[in-house]
Amino acid sequence: MVPENTQLLFSNCPPDRLNLFLKTLSIKHQARLSSKPLTDREKLKACLPRSFEAISPLQQKDIQKVNDLRSKEPPKGLADRTNRTAVAGSGKQANPSKKPILALPSRKLNKDQSAVLTAVLSGKNVFFTGSAGTGKSFLLKRIMGSLPPKSTFATASTGVAACHIGGTTLHNFAGIGSGSAPLEQCIELAQRPGVLQHWTSCRHLIIDEVSMVEAQFFDKLESTAPFGGIQLIICGDFLQLPPVSKGKEKASFCFQARSWRKVIQVNMELMEVRRQTDQSFISLLQKVRVGRVTEEVTAKLMESAYHRIEKDGILATRLCTHKNDVELTNDNKLQQLPARVFEALDSDPALVKTIDAHSPVSRLIQLKVGAQVMLTKNLDVARGLVNGARGVVVAFENGKHGLPRVHFLCGVTEVLKLERWVFKSGGGLHLSRQQLPLKLAWAISIHKSQVVCDSSTAVET
Repeated sequence: MVPENTQLLFSNCPPDRLNLFLKTLSIKHQARLSSKPLTDREKLKACLPRSFEAISPLQQKDIQKVNDLRSKEPPKGLADRTNRTAVAGSGKQANPSKKPILALPSRKLNKDQSAVLTAVLSGKNVFFTGSAGTGKSFLLKRIMGSLPPKSTFATASTGVAACHIGGTTLHNFAGIGSGSAPLEQCIELAQRPGVLQHWTSCRHLIIDEVSMVEAQFFDKLESTAPFGGIQLIICGDFLQLPPVSKGKEKASFCFQARSWRKVIQVNMELMEVRRQTDQSFISLLQKVRVGRVTEEVTAKLMESAYHRIEKDGILATRLCTHKNDVELTNDNKLQQLPARVFEALDSDPALVKTIDAHSPVSRLIQLKVGAQVMLTKNLDVARGLVNGARGVVVAFENGKHGLPRVHFLCGVTEVLKLERWVFKSGGGLHLSRQQLPLKLAWAISIHKSQVVCDSSTAVET
């Protein structure tokens, strides 16, 4: 028996390794309970101290043993609830799940993704890229799980992109505003207590969606707080969205910054597209991506313009280049239907503007039967309820809250409930919003569509 006063203390352990260790410990402990412990004589013959017992490595037989045990009895702590459910229902206890409860950890990274992870874990400053569907966001989350949390800061060029990786915007982390101020002023801003603490404790800085970071801002960061001593892990696709231009001057890409070559040691590209399996379609997308649109590609694209993609009242979403066009289109369509409004529950209503900048959902969501909507969170990947899934509101539930019932293109009809998003603001303050995981989808901006595609692929890959 393990003494009651035994404690395990962990500090700053990378989440993936901690998760694997705890699962291993749990499986070995449960498997051990069903086996006879080694006698003192057996320990002596094995040259082991009497108080010592080896539990590693984890073997398939351990997992099989635990799965067999769990399939016979409900897990401890759930038995009473299972029995109560059986009494309240049909009077029969539910059959145990036929699926294996535990499985050996599977490595889902492909060759290119593994090479990037290896480079990151070796301590090098890495930039990795790839076309849409190559699993950039999926890999980024694996990288985040492999690094110590206290010294790793996840950032992105936009608030919504940062929310998807559980981080903050690069501008919030840097603490120098837009970076347009003179260098001396930027240095003063970076010396503020909360901001300085970020820079001094940071050993691994992640920047996602780097294609929308301006070269001038990147150089200003390097000049304000040099990246020496900080490992940079940068991700993005420069053939997707460019930095937003301010005024008539065209913004420069981040890789055009003077400091880019000085700080980036390794450039890597993910080549395997995992979002699609149709090789002819993948080839077409790659040609469009690099601007080599031949007559054959043009003809195929023109053919698709006549495809009927309406299904069960779900229409195609219009892609717009400007946010104002999106809002105008969605508002005009919504006005044609009777509405119901859902208001978010924010952790700090006084900071609603900050929450709006990070949250993928609005404070107020106006819905009507027939409204075209898009899911903004992964709810059930196996059933197709992923971030970006398209649907139509078909009804509202009876009762106080009147939650919407949505029919999705994947064939699932679901009553959607409030979901919670948590994110960091400037100064490390944690904020949250509870709201329906929906947004209107008669139209969507190209910026938001990119974030939606990347985050849903991160789970599906």
